[in-house]
Amino acid sequence: MKLSFLEPVTGAPGPWAGVLMDTSRDGEDPDRAIARRWRHLRTTLRTQGADEATLKALDAAVGTDRDIPGRHGQALFATHGHLALTVGLPDPPEHDTARFGALADLLPVALAHAPDIPYLAVVLTRGDPAAAAGTDGRPDGAGEVHVAGEAGRWPAGRLAPGQRLTRRLPVRDWPHEAAQVACDLVDLADGRHAEVVVVCRDDGAPRLSDALIDRLPIHLRNSLTLIDCDEHGPDVPHVMDAGDATGTHACGGTDTGDGVAAHGCPARRALAESHLAQVLDGGLSREDERFVDVFFTQRARHRSRSEGTAAVVRALRRRQAQAVLLSTPLKLPEHLWFDQRSGRIALTGDEAASLGMTDAQPQPAASALLYATVRTGAELVVLPPDETLLTDGVGVVLRYRDVTDMNLL
Repeated sequence: MKLSFLEPVTGAPGPWAGVLMDTSRDGEDPDRAIARRWRHLRTTLRTQGADEATLKALDAAVGTDRDIPGRHGQALFATHGHLALTVGLPDPPEHDTARFGALADLLPVALAHAPDIPYLAVVLTRGDPAAAAGTDGRPDGAGEVHVAGEAGRWPAGRLAPGQRLTRRLPVRDWPHEAAQVACDLVDLADGRHAEVVVVCRDDGAPRLSDALIDRLPIHLRNSLTLIDCDEHGPDVPHVMDAGDATGTHACGGTDTGDGVAAHGCPARRALAESHLAQVLDGGLSREDERFVDVFFTQRARHRSRSEGTAAVVRALRRRQAQAVLLSTPLKLPEHLWFDQRSGRIALTGDEAASLGMTDAQPQPAASALLYATVRTGAELVVLPPDETLLTDGVGVVLRYRDVTDMNLL
């Protein structure tokens, strides 16, 4: 997983006021509950030394995700009166937290965005007034085919779904129109480099879905999971309720007839969210799978250079880390030494001094490790819970520049 979205924080000097809080909208009077949580967190930040200008920057941003339905959270980071980063959390944090310090507490944000799998979700249902009235024996050509497709990245797409395509066609025209719908879905998938396709169909559309799937190219069929689901389930909406028969939209686009105002997207969550979770939770992106394969091959030859805090710190300091791997639970020391100006990291104060890191200071280990990962351009791989545990919960895939690097091992 690439971590460039954290650079507005890791690339700027602190101190940082950071908040991770539950901003769910599923309870009674959520605005009041969020305001109460924020008052407590604000007091905590002030006690830790946060300045009033920075607190006011957070005041203006807390709870601004009020249009997102359901359970979720918000992470906010500000410094010197400037709000640098606001990120939605697909799940609310287990506990609200506030921290003011030289380094921001970014690891929970990174973990919440893993495994960052690009996907395409498709919902295909059959609309039939006769079926809705409870009558049997509908003709094969009766009713309409309703199709919705949405591309995104999991799990961030749960709160920030990407472009959505919608189509409504008479069943009798489906054999001729399925090819064009498949073409439109391919464009949507390839535009987001989708690695997984999840097709959700109701029990009235098996032959209709087969006609669509058969027209998809082999690279999408090979990554496709077909799920039977209820058309009116909680996260499989009737895709044509907005009215127009066809449309495609993305955030920031203009109205195309399916409910998108000119100023941006309507509040919504990911299409077929719970069904995507069944398929994607506990998985890895293809790039992360490649890193894991390389790591285990590397570890078989050079274990002491591949896992554990010392190995990861050494690789990051030498800018030899291509990817940092995490497995829970993490067992890091309380502090690592980090030089914010150079981005260099050391295990101890003595090591930092011996390396000439005169500006290095002890920082919370998880924050220092993540800052060094972002600053050196390494990627992050969060191993699924059933994967092999790593020493201290961390490992590294090394970046070889030349034969000399390999000989150092």
